[in-house]
Amino acid sequence: MRLAIDVMGGDQGPCAIIAGSAKAVVEFPGLELILFGPRQQIIAELSRLPQPLAAAASRLVARDAPESVMAGSTAAWALRRGHATSMAHMLQCVADGEAAAGVSAGNTAALVALARRELGMVEGISRPAISTAIPARQGRRCYLLDLGANVDSPAHQLVDFALMGAAMAQCVDGTVTPRVALLNVGAEATKGSISVREADRQLRERASGSAFDYQGYAEGGDLFKGQLDVVVCDGFVGNAVLKASEGLTSMLVERVQMAFESRLSGRLASLLAKPVLKRLKQELDPVRYNGASLLGLRGIVVKSHGSTHADGFYYAIRRALQEVEHNLPARIAGRWGAPSSASDGANQP
Repeated sequence: MRLAIDVMGGDQGPCAIIAGSAKAVVEFPGLELILFGPRQQIIAELSRLPQPLAAAASRLVARDAPESVMAGSTAAWALRRGHATSMAHMLQCVADGEAAAGVSAGNTAALVALARRELGMVEGISRPAISTAIPARQGRRCYLLDLGANVDSPAHQLVDFALMGAAMAQCVDGTVTPRVALLNVGAEATKGSISVREADRQLRERASGSAFDYQGYAEGGDLFKGQLDVVVCDGFVGNAVLKASEGLTSMLVERVQMAFESRLSGRLASLLAKPVLKRLKQELDPVRYNGASLLGLRGIVVKSHGSTHADGFYYAIRRALQEVEHNLPARIAGRWGAPSSASDGANQP
């Protein structure tokens, strides 16, 4: 299987993305990654990979794309002048069927705009939504969307997000009837914006005989209780919730560690509790949940966090592989009764 990688988008530069890509091909022997960026720079980074990552360099193929989308570029600039960028080349590789999916840590607005143009949308969906998983109680996780592709969403888009999120939970997690809720400022029917209240009405009308269980309104804390599989909101709210959750998780793990080490008896307890703390940190580490899906496209594109290091980019590639395995665009298209370009495996080499 081949995936396409934009190596020029991350805050850490090509080094972190290429190292994460190398880790992925070591982990998955049947995987080949096509790396888009300045060819000589890619080759130089490949030559610096340590063992055992260097042993897999033969399955990391450099493709020359000397231009890149800058962090401050607008979606309009990307559409007008971004044809020769590494991001555009990566997406075209997916659109042509040479790669089964694409992964980028680049500019979100540009990625959404270019992906929509190059890959097209599932019939019946107007715009992509960005979704990722958030860890919840009892080892569960909850999909949150949208995370920034659509800052202000009308009711019909929120309904689309609910359908796409439910398809994600069914495909990737095997949840038979995903529990879906709308994020709101309270559970009362009179609360929330006009678009949220209208989306609630439309989702209640769809609830009978649908493939998901609509739970009504959810508040922020409900994300982490393990009682919901999908929570829907507009991109402004979703992005703020995600960033706050990541910051809170990092602070809590750090404060627990400091509490154990603050006194002599605490240091002894810290040594005894070290395996438990390590497992807690691993379970809650945002790196493990890196990789947000652009749902609604006729192909698979995963957005990695811009500040991610090699391990985080590796998890973004894993997310893309999961979506390829479950043929997610076809499952989403099935919700609207429309065929997807990926439905017959056409995007898989």
